[in-house]
Amino acid sequence: MRDASPQTIYLKDYTPFGFTVEEVHLTFDLAPSATRVTSRIKFAPNPEATDKTFFLHGEDLTLISAKVDGETVKPVLTDEGLTCEVPNMPFTWEAEVQIDPAANTALEGLYLSNGMYCTQCEAEGFRKITYYPDRPDVMSVFTVRINGPHPVLLSNGNPVSSGDGWAEWHDPWPKPAYLFALVAGELMAHRESFTTMEGRKVDLALYVRPGDEGKCAFGMQALKDSMKWDEDVYGRAYDLDVFNIVAVDDFNMGAMENKGLNIFNASAVLASPETATDGNFERIEAIIAHEYFHNWTGNRITCRDWFQLCLKEGLTVFRDSQFTADMRSEPVKRISDVIDLRARQFPEDQGPLAHPVRPESFQEINNFYTATVYEKGAEVIRMLKTLVGDAGYKRALDLYFDRHDGDAATIEDWLAVFEEATGRDLTQFKRWYSQAGTPHVNVSDSFEDGTYTLSFSQHTPPSAATRDPQAQVIPIAVGLLGPNGDEVLPTQVLELTEDSQSFSFPGLSAKPVPSILRGFSAPVVLEHTPDNAFLLAHDTDPFNRWEAARNLGKASLLATVTRQTQPDAAWLDGVAAVLTDAGLDPAYRAYCLALPSQSQLAAELHGMGETPDPDAIWAAGETHRQALSERVASDLPALYAAHQIDAPYTPDAAQSGTRALGNAVLSLLTRLDGGDAAQTQFDGASNMTQQLAALGLLIRAGRGDAALAQFEAQWQHDRLVMDKWFGLQVMEAAPDDAADTARALTKHADFTWKNPNRFRATLGTFAGHHAGFHAKDGSGYTLLADWLIRLDPVNPQTTARMCSAFQTWRRYDAIRQSMISKELERIAATPNLSRDTTEMITRIREA
Repeated sequence: MRDASPQTIYLKDYTPFGFTVEEVHLTFDLAPSATRVTSRIKFAPNPEATDKTFFLHGEDLTLISAKVDGETVKPVLTDEGLTCEVPNMPFTWEAEVQIDPAANTALEGLYLSNGMYCTQCEAEGFRKITYYPDRPDVMSVFTVRINGPHPVLLSNGNPVSSGDGWAEWHDPWPKPAYLFALVAGELMAHRESFTTMEGRKVDLALYVRPGDEGKCAFGMQALKDSMKWDEDVYGRAYDLDVFNIVAVDDFNMGAMENKGLNIFNASAVLASPETATDGNFERIEAIIAHEYFHNWTGNRITCRDWFQLCLKEGLTVFRDSQFTADMRSEPVKRISDVIDLRARQFPEDQGPLAHPVRPESFQEINNFYTATVYEKGAEVIRMLKTLVGDAGYKRALDLYFDRHDGDAATIEDWLAVFEEATGRDLTQFKRWYSQAGTPHVNVSDSFEDGTYTLSFSQHTPPSAATRDPQAQVIPIAVGLLGPNGDEVLPTQVLELTEDSQSFSFPGLSAKPVPSILRGFSAPVVLEHTPDNAFLLAHDTDPFNRWEAARNLGKASLLATVTRQTQPDAAWLDGVAAVLTDAGLDPAYRAYCLALPSQSQLAAELHGMGETPDPDAIWAAGETHRQALSERVASDLPALYAAHQIDAPYTPDAAQSGTRALGNAVLSLLTRLDGGDAAQTQFDGASNMTQQLAALGLLIRAGRGDAALAQFEAQWQHDRLVMDKWFGLQVMEAAPDDAADTARALTKHADFTWKNPNRFRATLGTFAGHHAGFHAKDGSGYTLLADWLIRLDPVNPQTTARMCSAFQTWRRYDAIRQSMISKELERIAATPNLSRDTTEMITRIREA
């Protein structure tokens, strides 16, 4: 096992590897506990490197033999790799190692999942396969031969030849080792094809376990839609003869963009109307697009080092967001993205895990696959596009692809093409990559002699990662509305670059109502008290209209928590008006009904200097939902009936939006009828969206036992649907029951805790149950800590990521802080705690 207290790695210390890799030949002789991997690699001295040490990464490998130019050598071995004397000229390295895929429960490198061999090499998994310079700036052409008794033998690139018990693959595009992939097993293929804009016919295949063939069609269509969209919007065509996707049950992440052989968590690719919800379908569409888009933004152009991770991930998240907006609804997608950003990334920026979009240092790179790198990274690119305009963005991207195809690039390379293509100086903008924290923007205004003035000031709270934040470039999209609700100034983008700035708008007959930060044009906290009721009624910007409803609900909830007031009539009336406005997108109306999350309210209270009470926050939410149900009671039956669909199921935006609003209405109706309508929907549901929504409401209404038993009996053969069954019970549990519910589920015969999906569905959902996890008796903290300690030696990566449940612990009362501190100490004191988890717990405790 690697040292649990490793040295910190710094961006400033980067040096290139001492050798280039001309070509790689790998041969795999597969056996569950004794796979042999033979490598033949051509190295040459790197003229750009000063350190000529020949060091190859390697972990959990048994070295059988090693040769340099055919002569046997005895390298010096350590727990992290080997060093060897090599000639100062081109040479061939050969090695044979033995590995144990069956024992690889960490799911990094080559491992077994239900009898199928598969790999996960990002970020540093390839070093568990063979000795190699496992770093993203070392790129080479790979040829792979797989020997094994499996009907399907897959690797990267194009198939070369195959026979009984063997197959050979060649990838002509140089790639780093983290993009290597291998799959072997008994799999069924759903096959189609796609012809690129260059006329290349690409054979497509989605490989699944026997029995899952009926869940492939949507994923395949999403792939073809992604390929066409990338051609139409970015001018990027696919570059191999085949594109394969494999669905894997045991997988730490959503999916992996390995060149020509994407490996997917089964939950991120398999779907049918009976087993997947509308939300599942949209997620699958987005993840397939994301991994495909990596072919250019990640594979053809990769990152020089792992500090540049945001270069490939932030850009590709932005691209998949654009894709979903085009395929579905741009306003709804933007709202969804911002909800996610505020729920996952803002807490990172505000807590002990804060780090810049491009970190300056790390100990375990797996801990930096974060919302800051991904989602905030995408927001930075969105801002850049806003500042340079659509035409400037296109020129810069075309230059980026032309100049850096085949490169391992940096943020400096990325910004340089924008400066060259647009003429802008991006020196100050670069701070978005180097500073941690969420900027706060304060707004004041004045009106005099027909001139309206908006004054802004910005400040970013300091953090351990950024002690003295400097002023950022913040694009603020603004529109002005007249007193009658008409728009008197369409959207303009103001550039806030100083600590304080003012902008004037002359020639107005009356003081306008400002609509500020339209489309959420920058990832900031806006310190401003707008006329939310007016904006909810009149704003022409759909995001800010939704934000107005959100602000009204948030203010009302905070007042109830702190002053025990009743729900605000302005919120009730405004939301009721949106709910009954048939001219609005149903999905948009459903979003407007939703209240801010309990975690967001806790953060707001903490920012106000108040100590959050999770029970009071939960109770306030219940009070508001009940009040809204009663306010619109007379409209609910007709609204529910109007949003039922008789046509055959499709997961498109129109039907999904209709179901979303219908189920939001059903949620309100259940508070009045005790679950009668939900029971009827459950009994008659013909798709998973309707069945699962009704089941959740029955649980919430205290009528879920029979439906849960029926659901389990119906779906116990389907592991992805059963993940929903596990998670829903925890999600809908009352706060006092949540820990007991989760604990009971961990004793269920089907709680396969070593499977990341099942673990996250149960304990990940519990960690997200704000009032349940923060139960005043501390039982939630103990339950999660118990399971993290148990999981860590089996799967450090999943364990470390779930430690983030504790990151906001300093905002709560002294008693809760004391209980959490004890659990953090207990985790930290666990013998042989992994490097992944050690780093996370240390950072959280040192807050």
